[in-house]
Amino acid sequence: MILAGVEHIHKYCLVVALGYLSFCQITRVYVFDYGMYSADFTGPMMVITQKITSLAFEIHDGMARKEEQLTPNQKMLAIRRMPSLLEYFSYNCNFMGILAGPTCSYNDYIAFIEGSPSPRRHLRTEVEAGRRANHQRGRQADPSPNMVVARKLATSFLSLLVFLSVCKVFPVERNIDDHFIANTPFYAQVVFLYLSMLTTRPKYYFVWTLADAINNAAGFGFNGYDSDGSARWDLISNLRITNIELATSFKMFLDNWNIQTAHWLKRVCYERCPYNPTAATFLLSAMWHGAYPGYYLTFLTGIVVTLAARAVRHNIRPHFLGSPSHKLVYDIITWAGTQIAICYTVVPFVLLSVEPSLKFYRSWCFSVHIACVLIALALPVKPRHLRLKEQQRQTQAQQLGVSSHQDNHHHHHYSHHLQQQHHPQATDSNCIQKDKTS
Repeated sequence: MILAGVEHIHKYCLVVALGYLSFCQITRVYVFDYGMYSADFTGPMMVITQKITSLAFEIHDGMARKEEQLTPNQKMLAIRRMPSLLEYFSYNCNFMGILAGPTCSYNDYIAFIEGSPSPRRHLRTEVEAGRRANHQRGRQADPSPNMVVARKLATSFLSLLVFLSVCKVFPVERNIDDHFIANTPFYAQVVFLYLSMLTTRPKYYFVWTLADAINNAAGFGFNGYDSDGSARWDLISNLRITNIELATSFKMFLDNWNIQTAHWLKRVCYERCPYNPTAATFLLSAMWHGAYPGYYLTFLTGIVVTLAARAVRHNIRPHFLGSPSHKLVYDIITWAGTQIAICYTVVPFVLLSVEPSLKFYRSWCFSVHIACVLIALALPVKPRHLRLKEQQRQTQAQQLGVSSHQDNHHHHHYSHHLQQQHHPQATDSNCIQKDKTS
């Protein structure tokens, strides 16, 4: 990082860190234990790769780019001075997140170490309202995380209990069993697919919730107050279980699953890639996850599913917002469609190998792939950079409209005042006429 210089630090760090991680993952998969998922040194390396690359991009934003070139989020996370060696190793290798994360921004971590408020707290108006309500009760430091930690620990171990209890009842491998495919009606295959993928998620709930509880127990993760004055400990939370299980769109599911990794992908790839940011982001995510072919099949499928889901949301959803009953019908249909699409997409992520994954897709005749491609072609959506330009034009037009309205109001008021000065009799007669009308 020191030798590269702030102008190119983000490029070199991304290439070197991701390249070394990929080398270790390829070695583990194809030399040691292909086909078996195991927790080893590559897990912590995945977290450290996120931190190293995030830090490099934030240093580049703060020390090599102009202020007007940054987005509001980049301005908030930008680092204005080079961290010391102690700060660098403390951020990357602290005991709270070395094994399972979650990843956090450098500024949030340093604010926690120094005891200052997180730079992201002031962005929420309800947080500010909650803080004012809290100050009315008396000034105090960050609230105790004990209740939050206890609740997250309970959620974590309940998720582990559910996973150990039901994962053997609905094994994912049965979805590619020849006897099961030949003798089970298609609707029953869909139901079993949903149940088998549903029972694999609690192990992730266990790990990420436990990691969040560990950070909260150390005092890291306080995110201000809600409008009712209750403390929030979700600054670095990695998932929202209720939103995941009730997601009505592919985007809603991804926004609430592995949240900090999604933020990392957005900061280092999606916001900066000039062409096809969705495809580039999914490809980077596949490379980061590992060398198993199933990961690439999952994220390549995720590209077409995302494009189709975006097209449906932009073109069809507005027609169902006219009444609550129509919206409820839309939410039920999209919930079912989202859950099936998610399960269909992530089967290769669990099976890992190419042949079992393609066998599953063939048993479904690649139906979701075909449907998503047709939807994306039939319901086109404007590219992201055109949508951003249109939003900027609308915002500017609204601002100009407000300012012109204010100018016209002031001009009308000034003209009326001059008329009263030059024609006092007319003004008096108007008042008399109004009295008569009354």
